[in-house]
Amino acid sequence: MQSGGEMRVRQSAIRIFAQEYSESSLVERGIGEFAPLFIITKLGAKINRCLVCGGLESLERRDGDSGAFYRGRVRDPSGTHFFDIAPFQPELHPAAEELLARFESGDSILVSIVGRAKHTESEEGGIFTSIRAEIFTEVNQETYRSWMVETADSTLRRLDAYSRAEGLNSDEVSISEAGVPDDLIDGLIKSKEHYSDFDIESYKLWVLKALSSVTGKLEGGMEIFTPSKEESSNTRNELRTESAEESVEASDAREIILRVLSSNSGEMVDYDSLVSACISAGSSREESEDAIVDLRDSSMEISEPRFGYFSLVES
Repeated sequence: MQSGGEMRVRQSAIRIFAQEYSESSLVERGIGEFAPLFIITKLGAKINRCLVCGGLESLERRDGDSGAFYRGRVRDPSGTHFFDIAPFQPELHPAAEELLARFESGDSILVSIVGRAKHTESEEGGIFTSIRAEIFTEVNQETYRSWMVETADSTLRRLDAYSRAEGLNSDEVSISEAGVPDDLIDGLIKSKEHYSDFDIESYKLWVLKALSSVTGKLEGGMEIFTPSKEESSNTRNELRTESAEESVEASDAREIILRVLSSNSGEMVDYDSLVSACISAGSSREESEDAIVDLRDSSMEISEPRFGYFSLVES
């Protein structure tokens, strides 16, 4: 499509694990009305659109000034992708409602999402990445395995390019002569100029975890990275009233969350970090998630200024 002399080119959907995407803080805005926006990762991937896959970890419907919209999380071997379905995408809402009903009933669901890269920026300049879904669908384990293999291959390709470019000048000629593929050079140059040095071993571990899961080498076979059906089938009300002991545990999770937020000097803390802190202190994942929801929606002691990031409500 062409408008005002500018050509709109649909960008390819890049397969990427959650942790590489979530650690990105470099945003490149093109010039012109229809110029694409890219989020550039530490390994130099230029993400305008991406294809992600994993276990549906959260999904909720919210009402805004422009109408209903949906927010959720999808977990892969490396971490969590945040996604949303906007009010101006009504064609996706019926499928989202069906998926929401199944998720709330306790189903464990694998989904594939093709979406556009988006980000929000905090007042302090922090970048928080997410995905605006364009296509989402339930997939089977075989499709999930295929996605993990393809994404591992793409990540290994970027890791190899990054290693080849280490210690070189950030110019196209030097990096090209090192054997870096042409399609990775621009993103890699921009990445080297923006990010400080980092340990690539953790990236290799995500790849190994994904491939081990695919080949069934992990204990119990392939991991789906979602709560089990049995864990998800208990409703929040049941968890809060089932016994005095569980109420104490939920209270402990709330105290941990408040303690983490209060000790963070007013900075926001991401969802996964809060859940991990609660689990480390002995709470279950579901108790931890319930505590976050209760503190945000019922007692309103914490707020969610950015999707997936929380802070204390000022008194």
